Amino acid sequence: MSQAAPRIAALSPPYPPEIQAQFDRIMRGAPPLVLFRVMAGHARAWDKFRAGGLLDPGPLSLRTREIVIDRTCALNRCEYEWGVHVAIFAGPAKLTEEEIRATVQGDAMSPCWSPAEQALIGAVDALHHRATLSDAEFTALSVHYDEAQILEIMLLCGFYRTVSYLANGLRLPLEENAARFLESL
Repeated sequence: MSQAAPRIAALSPPYPPEIQAQFDRIMRGAPPLVLFRVMAGHARAWDKFRAGGLLDPGPLSLRTREIVIDRTCALNRCEYEWGVHVAIFAGPAKLTEEEIRATVQGDAMSPCWSPAEQALIGAVDALHHRATLSDAEFTALSVHYDEAQILEIMLLCGFYRTVSYLANGLRLPLEENAARFLESL
């Protein structure tokens, strides 16, 4: 199925040496994502975008980080970024097919989630829908995650909501090897 081009043109190779070096660091030898090629065409936006990235080793496990990202992208109906993350990180994060599916169509009470993950999904959902956590939601999260982890969860939710705005608003074509929502439903 043919997809429309993004609303803002993506850079095409050959890339300027500085941009190529940045792509090489981020993509580790894989071709750069359409999102990165669009953003890199606008220096300020690209610099700010890269500065906000949260894929470096932080206070969360890979699994926890990916649950937050996948759920945030699913809630925002951002198949582009959800699909990229599922394709690249679901295996290393040890997410099962049921858990991947639950990021799109489940909720905090889906039986596939541990108690810590239920609190996590509940927090992601609350932040998405209300941009805040109730005292009960914060307490539930605090039982399983320390302050640094809670801040990282909130930052991830906000950053990937922004990524969802970019991918959806620019109508980025889905990456060829990315997962698809329909495959998980």
